[in-house]
Amino acid sequence: MRLFANLFETLDTTTSTHAKIDAMVDYFRGADPADAAWAVYILIGRRLKRSVGPSLLHTWLIEEAGLPGWLVEETYGSIGDLAETVALLVTPDPPAPPDGRGSTSSELRLRDWFHERILLLPSLDLEEKRRLIVGWWRSLPYRECFLVNKLLTGSLRVGVSRVLVTRALAELFDQPRTHVERALIGAWDPTPEFWGAMMRDESSTDSTHPYPFFLASPLEGPIGALGPRKDWLAEWKWDGIRGQIVRRAGQCTLWSRGEEIITDRFPEIVAAAAALPDGIVLDGEVLAWRDDRVLPFAQLQQRIGRRKLTQKILKEIPARFKAYDILEWDAEDWRNRPLQERRAQLQSVLTSLASKQIDISVGLREDSWEALAVLRESARTQGVEGLMLKAWDSPYGTGRQRGAWWKWKIAPFVFDGVLLYAAPGHGRRSNLYTDYTFGVWHGEVLVPVAKAYSGLTDDEIRTLDKWIRSHTREKFGNVRSVEPVHVFELAFEGIARSPRHKSGIALRFPRIKLWRTDKRAVEADTLGNLQAVLEQLQRDVR
Repeated sequence: MRLFANLFETLDTTTSTHAKIDAMVDYFRGADPADAAWAVYILIGRRLKRSVGPSLLHTWLIEEAGLPGWLVEETYGSIGDLAETVALLVTPDPPAPPDGRGSTSSELRLRDWFHERILLLPSLDLEEKRRLIVGWWRSLPYRECFLVNKLLTGSLRVGVSRVLVTRALAELFDQPRTHVERALIGAWDPTPEFWGAMMRDESSTDSTHPYPFFLASPLEGPIGALGPRKDWLAEWKWDGIRGQIVRRAGQCTLWSRGEEIITDRFPEIVAAAAALPDGIVLDGEVLAWRDDRVLPFAQLQQRIGRRKLTQKILKEIPARFKAYDILEWDAEDWRNRPLQERRAQLQSVLTSLASKQIDISVGLREDSWEALAVLRESARTQGVEGLMLKAWDSPYGTGRQRGAWWKWKIAPFVFDGVLLYAAPGHGRRSNLYTDYTFGVWHGEVLVPVAKAYSGLTDDEIRTLDKWIRSHTREKFGNVRSVEPVHVFELAFEGIARSPRHKSGIALRFPRIKLWRTDKRAVEADTLGNLQAVLEQLQRDVR
């Protein structure tokens, strides 16, 4: 645990990409295979089921800190991170000796921390959990105590991306990044066997294994800079769930881009995929689809959110798979072939498929960039987000590689909202208020409508953090209600009705666009304005 905690601190405190990769390579090179596998599991963002809730840790902290409750709350509010607050207030220096139930020192291996401690917690009663966790607090140094509490609550965020972890492993194993990326996708257990297979570059024996997804980059420059229109495939940017249909060994599995198996959520798609030939993998989009048109994403979410699919919901919100690409054909990896060849094969395969539940995302015929730009303006009436542009000669890459695939989205919706609440961020921003809730006017009352945590500069965040601390009206744990003074322009991609929200609406992908220091709170938008956007959108897509 000590070695991994050292790695975690290095990754969390440096901004140098090379330093992060070097630190990971050094750690993995000297780590036991079981520890290395667990470290990869954690660093790429895989999460275990939460062992104990933060509210319990918060309660135990107050009981164990030996300080007045109000002082603990003030400290927590100032620090903004529960794991760090525990480590600062409870961990002795030096740590106390073990409690007699085996070593709880930082020398215990990372693998043993999981298998002999954290993974056993769900089977214990509350008092035994408390005794063990408080014992860990008392016997671990600050850094390891902080890390253990992050692992307990499942809220560990470290300053590396999955791409950087992949680069480090590719360098360590002297393998192509594509091989490492494929090994890390899908379901796998952090075991020495997994580490050994990845180190030896052995292909997965799991016939359901998908491929890493290729992602498009936002188109920011002039469209004409892409070159001749004929060199590019243009298609609608569908608003659904990116997925892969994997048909191998007589089985069919549907994966989401989030590396979750969603086969049981969309039985009609899986049934249609049974007619596909064996040894095929399709990339595409899962959509809610009825009466020859796509339904809003909010309706698709109802399919995902239900534990049991009824015949009623299957009838009301039928699903369809719009195929973009063919990644495997006749059990052969086709990703390095040019898109033009892959699309021709995809068209051939789907033409012979009787079911409409799987069809191709057709290319748009407009033969000039100017004509495409005009068509793009009608995207919302089509229920889509804009256009996708893909170079005909491009292979199917991994991750977000600029140059071959672009997403040319329509301009987002915007509104002016008032800052109402603020909460601390995570990682290096855990001591700053960076997560905000915004409201709009409903009569004479401000109603919360959106949460956002991106869009401000570091200087703006620091300025706003200082203001929040001195203009707090109420505290709710680590959340502060602030004076309704500051107005922000927010952008969002979609809007839907939502009985779960007090405002009655839900916004999709809200983010801060601009701090409107030129506006007063009374000039912010109204709930009626947002409802009008929703009603107009519903009329447009009818």
